[in-house]
Amino acid sequence: MPFDWQVFISAFVTLVVIMDPPGAIPIFLALTRTLPARQKRAAARRASLVALVVIAGFAAGGRYLLAYLHISVAALQGAGGLLLLIVALQLLTGAESEQHADAGVNVALVPLGTPLLAGPGAIVATMLAVQDAQGGAQVLSVVLALVAVLLIVWVTFRYAAVLARLLRESGIVLLTRIAGLLLSAIAVQMVADSVRAFVTAPH
Repeated sequence: MPFDWQVFISAFVTLVVIMDPPGAIPIFLALTRTLPARQKRAAARRASLVALVVIAGFAAGGRYLLAYLHISVAALQGAGGLLLLIVALQLLTGAESEQHADAGVNVALVPLGTPLLAGPGAIVATMLAVQDAQGGAQVLSVVLALVAVLLIVWVTFRYAAVLARLLRESGIVLLTRIAGLLLSAIAVQMVADSVRAFVTAPH
């Protein structure tokens, strides 16, 4: 089965831009700053695996699931935006420390794995790439692109602790507030895009 480099590069670049691993570092540090080093490494690994499973699952059968449940992509996007907004408010008010103090690596599931990494943008982009793929070679190229991007995410999160040591506690607190502001903007944009999609959708 030949490998399609053009499809691979297209899917890879699209997913890197959507997931933005460097941009997710402040959020990862903020949500895991109360965890010991071992659990931070576990959270990095689990978040990447959760994102892989969720995105691959939707790529394989997401269209049928959404159609069966009568859920539009816009509704999925709006729900993800609201969930991210809750997390952003916790970061801005400093409530994330109490919220996740006993959560262990569960923060890797929500909100890191989904909807931050496996958000509506990444899910829809992968679904469309698989849908447009012609033959097994192109499907394989999309899957390998997804795996490659999430490997980059894992490495980025895995060594985020180096940045944490450089910033120290005060720097992490400042970065947490900035991350909360940026994440709230992302969440509001997701909700706005969802509302726009509902308004412009044919009735």
